[in-house]
Amino acid sequence: MSIEYSLAERGNPANAQAPKKWYAVARSQGETTVRDIAGRINQMSTVSTIDVMAVLEAFFQTVPAELADGQIVRFGDFGSFSVSLQSDGAEAEKEFTAANINNVKVVFRPGKLFAQAMQGASLRKVSDPLPATAQRKAAAAKPGK
Repeated sequence: MSIEYSLAERGNPANAQAPKKWYAVARSQGETTVRDIAGRINQMSTVSTIDVMAVLEAFFQTVPAELADGQIVRFGDFGSFSVSLQSDGAEAEKEFTAANINNVKVVFRPGKLFAQAMQGASLRKVSDPLPATAQRKAAAAKPGK
């Protein structure tokens, strides 16, 4: 399986006068659910799909709690999760309050083996500039469909 991409022409937001350039845009080929992942893990191990689902559910409950406690969550060669904040600036340090923080984001940093696996992925250009979901939405919006 390959990572599919198409091309999109984009301008430079910092310089509207600069010529537009073409950039690669990754295209999804669908989605995989947690149940799908559990099934695949079941096929390559002796752990049942139900047991895998239980562990993954515990993972989904535990990791956000650890992040909310200010921890960086490391998963060895898989990668790590941490928290990043976006805020509005204040004129002086004393004027800054938690109200200035307007977004809390979770950051995933792939581990060495995970990153290497992605760098080794095969790529395939597709001529369709829209992802499949955007195509379906566009087709549904057309009169007579």
